[in-house]
Amino acid sequence: MVSAISAAEAAGYDRLALGCPSMGAEVLEEGEFEPFFTELESKLSGKKVVLFGSYGWGDGQWMREWEERTQKAGAVVLGEGLTVNETPDDAGLAACRELGRSLASG
Repeated sequence: MVSAISAAEAAGYDRLALGCPSMGAEVLEEGEFEPFFTELESKLSGKKVVLFGSYGWGDGQWMREWEERTQKAGAVVLGEGLTVNETPDDAGLAACRELGRSLASG
């Protein structure tokens, strides 16, 4: 939850796992997450980052745009952003664990 940490505090880490669901017309959640990420974005240069999120419809455009923003900010995005439709099944949970391992070892 981004309400548990400020963007300034998050920027103090070398590795970040950022998760956000797709909302509305395939955008990052606008109430809390988008403002948090906008503030953090300029502080991502050189940091290793994994991105993940869920969606209910669409084709994952929000994740592709988020990955692009993160890379343009200078972050090293490990792998592709992980998207899960609705609630993760066993395969989705396994992919989440693997994404976490890639961040820990990357």
